[in-house]
Amino acid sequence: MSATHIIPLARLQEAMCLVVRGFGSSEDEVQAVAGNLIEANLTGHDSHGIGMLPRYADAFLEGGLQPNAHVQTVTDAGALLRLDGQAGFGQVIGREAMALGIERARTHGSCIVALGNAHHLGRIGAWAEQAAAAGLVSLHFVNVVARSIVAPYGGADARFGTNPFCAGVPLAGRPPVILDFATSMIAQGKTRVAHNKGEPVPPGCMLDDHGQPTTDPRYAVVPPFGALLTFGTHKGYGMALMCELLGGALAAGMTQRNDDASRRRVLNGMFSVLVDPSVLSERTAFEREALAFLDWVQASPPRDGYGPVQVAGDAERLSRARRSADGLPVDSITWQEILDAAARLGVDARQVAAAAGC
Repeated sequence: MSATHIIPLARLQEAMCLVVRGFGSSEDEVQAVAGNLIEANLTGHDSHGIGMLPRYADAFLEGGLQPNAHVQTVTDAGALLRLDGQAGFGQVIGREAMALGIERARTHGSCIVALGNAHHLGRIGAWAEQAAAAGLVSLHFVNVVARSIVAPYGGADARFGTNPFCAGVPLAGRPPVILDFATSMIAQGKTRVAHNKGEPVPPGCMLDDHGQPTTDPRYAVVPPFGALLTFGTHKGYGMALMCELLGGALAAGMTQRNDDASRRRVLNGMFSVLVDPSVLSERTAFEREALAFLDWVQASPPRDGYGPVQVAGDAERLSRARRSADGLPVDSITWQEILDAAARLGVDARQVAAAAGC
C-alpha cells in the first residue's frame, strides 16, 4: 500500500501554482486551475483534484488542451446560450460559462447554457455552487469525450464516460443542497486513486478486460482495459444516456463513439438549466417548504451503524473543514506523478516538492 503525504493547505496551494505555471497560463488562470483542483481535494473528491494534473500535462503536450483560452459565444438567444470552450481549461471555461448563464437568468428568470468543447470541467458541483451563490437553482448534464470507461447495462465493454449529473438548490440560512455524482458506480478518478494506493475497489463496480467482475482498479487505469459499471443497474445507464444526449449531442454537438485510447485530452459538454426561484413564486414560500422538508427528512432517527441523516453537500463541507485544518492527504505515487508532470512542463520538480514540504 502506498505511503501518504499530509500537506498543509497553504503549502499545497503554493506548490500547485508552481506546476500550473508550467502550462504558460496567465496568473488568473493559474489561480483558477490550482484553486479548483485543490477545492476538489478539500471536499474529499481526490478523483477530481490535483491528481488530474499529470493527465492535463499529457493533454497539453499532445495539443489537446489550450491554456489561456476563454469561452466563446456561438449562439445568443437571450435566455439560451450556446458556448464553445475552445478546449481551454475547464476550471476557467466552466466559471465563465456559469457567469454568463447567471447574468441571463437574473434578467430573464431562467437560462439554458449549452457548453461544448471544454477541457475537463473538474468537479461539476463547483458550477452548481457558483449558481447557488447567485441565488439560482441549477441542473447540469455532462458528457465525456475521452477513452470510453463505462459499460452499458448488460454490455461487456466500455462505450461511454462517467457522464456526471449535478443539481444545486440555494436556501436562506443554510448551505445549499448540492447533488453531484457520476453515473458510474464510482468516478474514473477514484480508480486511479485506488490503483495508486494499492487498494481494491468495492465489489460490483468493475469488469475486467474479458467482461468479468473484478475489484482490481488497474483495469480502469492501465491496459488491457476493462469497464466501470453504471450505478443502480439500468437506472444509472439510462441517466448516462441522457447526459450523453443532452450534454454531448445537444450542447456540444459531440458524443463519445471512438475506441482510440491513445489521446489524453478530456473534453466535456455540459447542458445546464439555471432558474431564479423568485420568478416562479414568492422566494420565502419556496424556501419555507424546502427547509421544512429537509428538517423532516433529517429528523429520521439514524439506523445502527449510521450517523445523523445528511443531505447532499454535507459530507463535502465536513471534509473541507477537516482537511483545511489538518492538511490534505496525497498518496506517494500520485505525488510522484505530479512531480514528473511538472518536469515535463519544464518546472523544477525540486522546487515543487520544497514548496509542499515533501
